Amino acid sequence: MTHPTFQQALDAGECFLFDGSTATALHDRGITLQRSFEECNLKAPDLLLAIHGEFLAAGAQVLTTNTWGAGRLKLAARGLEGQMDAINREGMALAKQAITQQGARAWVAGCIGPLGVRIEPWGPTSFDEARALFREQATPLIEAGADLIVLEAFEDLNEIHQAILAVQELGDLPIAALMTTNDEGQALFGAEPDWFIKQLDTWGAHLVGLIGGNGPAPHLRLLERLKAVTAKPIVLQPNPGLPHLVDGRLIYGASPEYLGGFAARALAAGARGVGGCSGTTPAHIRAMRGAFRQERAFVQAGGGFELKPHEQPQPEVPFAYRSRFSLKLAQGEFTYTVELVPPKGMEYDKLVAKTRQCRALGVDAINVPDGPRAMARMSALATALIIEQQVGLETILHYACRDRNLLGMQSDLLGAAGLGLRNILAVTGDPPKLGPYPQATAVFDVDAIGLVNMLKRLNTGLDLGGAGIGKPTSFSVGVGANPVAADLDREKARFRYKVEAGAQWAITQPVFDADTLFRFLDFTEALDGKGGVPIIAGIWPLKSLRNAEFMANEVPGAFVPPSVLTRMAKWTRAEDQVKEGLAIAQEVIEIIRPRVRGLQLSAPFGQVELVAPLLPKREDA
Repeated sequence: MTHPTFQQALDAGECFLFDGSTATALHDRGITLQRSFEECNLKAPDLLLAIHGEFLAAGAQVLTTNTWGAGRLKLAARGLEGQMDAINREGMALAKQAITQQGARAWVAGCIGPLGVRIEPWGPTSFDEARALFREQATPLIEAGADLIVLEAFEDLNEIHQAILAVQELGDLPIAALMTTNDEGQALFGAEPDWFIKQLDTWGAHLVGLIGGNGPAPHLRLLERLKAVTAKPIVLQPNPGLPHLVDGRLIYGASPEYLGGFAARALAAGARGVGGCSGTTPAHIRAMRGAFRQERAFVQAGGGFELKPHEQPQPEVPFAYRSRFSLKLAQGEFTYTVELVPPKGMEYDKLVAKTRQCRALGVDAINVPDGPRAMARMSALATALIIEQQVGLETILHYACRDRNLLGMQSDLLGAAGLGLRNILAVTGDPPKLGPYPQATAVFDVDAIGLVNMLKRLNTGLDLGGAGIGKPTSFSVGVGANPVAADLDREKARFRYKVEAGAQWAITQPVFDADTLFRFLDFTEALDGKGGVPIIAGIWPLKSLRNAEFMANEVPGAFVPPSVLTRMAKWTRAEDQVKEGLAIAQEVIEIIRPRVRGLQLSAPFGQVELVAPLLPKREDA
């Protein structure tokens, strides 16, 4: 007898019972969490065949392949990337073999999970790269005969969008797009279910829904909200409650009977598919199967959905009006900034005095690094605020991704905006191993590219989840650039992403060689066809040979040519080395000045007098 395709059954209005968790079943059979569950497709096929058979015997109509973590990146973490194709094909073959052995009327869903890395706008992996990785995994699943593709347990709406596009590029196979949320139904960054479900619908998913979470109750509470924004079939696959660790095993508290009751209520309320996630056993599926024997009315809901007024992006403040520093850049004026690091303790009188020196010298802004070289100092945000309040000189707040999660970043940035700080230099940050606290934990929820995206969103009046914040922020957004990066192709690609994300200017690492800077400027000036974003060159007047050797060997991203070291080594007296360091800086400035929009002068050891000769003479001096 020929069974209908999954699409035909879907079009006929059938309801579907998905299976439970193969990973839970493998763990129950002794496969530890330290092993790759997906590798079992090759190393323990009989085990997988038996698990699929148990779910089928319990009444499952859709088997999901044991390939949730079988993408290249997750497999690479275990040294298995070379077996990716085989693992996915064998996963599909085992599920199909189980159906054939039982002569069951069932379908196989090729299962694809998240990549395991953050993608743009919050991470360094681009949309194109993410889509290519998803396409790479989907190809063997589809070629091996998948009846549908299930995109399972995604939290990032941008990421699942790329997965949908990847599958669509390979054909018209049905796609089930299932998101994981908190108890309130929000996905990553607070995305509301009404919003993300409608987006999945718009992007062409054939089934939409929820998976995982803390049990069936939140899914049931959200079902009416989902039905109000989509007419697509809705699938709910909760965990059977919260897990508890008992003798090294994860035990889920919800009984099979409880999940059976959930399935009956979900189907009666209009869901078209139910199943289970982590912790769901064949016993749970058997109890859920009982709900399909009860008569139910098919409830289809439609209706449009529009962005709420507070979710509409607001116009950004024009660049020239964001700060005095922005105005100078917008008007094509040459800018001068000086970098002063925050104090090691809480006493800031000396820093304020140095800042007043800078103001008297005609400096436009003070650069305030954020934990440079992973050292703990007074917070850069507090330091910038002190400078602006006590001296009246604008600051450029360096903000590093190393130390804060996304929520903390948003809170900090809203606080900075509320306190009147306007210029932000988005940096990824040096890892803790470079500093005196190598055991400190680095966060790196996002890198500089993701941070620029966050700033861009706040500048349009939206928070991370797309909700309105009221009045938009008006940050002038800059980024770092390294013209002498060891992997220059990667540096250029990342710089392009930063500009595309919304960077409006950039400050380079210290420049000691004009030619390398010019080669990088050739690239940046061609980015948008309008001369590129303004580039401010970093200048570090070397104080001594020891200082030069330190820069050359211990400062990440800095490059001091051997010729510069040779020049500094010619002198033995300290005052002569200071003069040579200034001469080198002045020579570089004279060469590069026509092609850059400003200079960031680093004052070695906070000695402002060392950079004073590099600043133009004030007319009123």
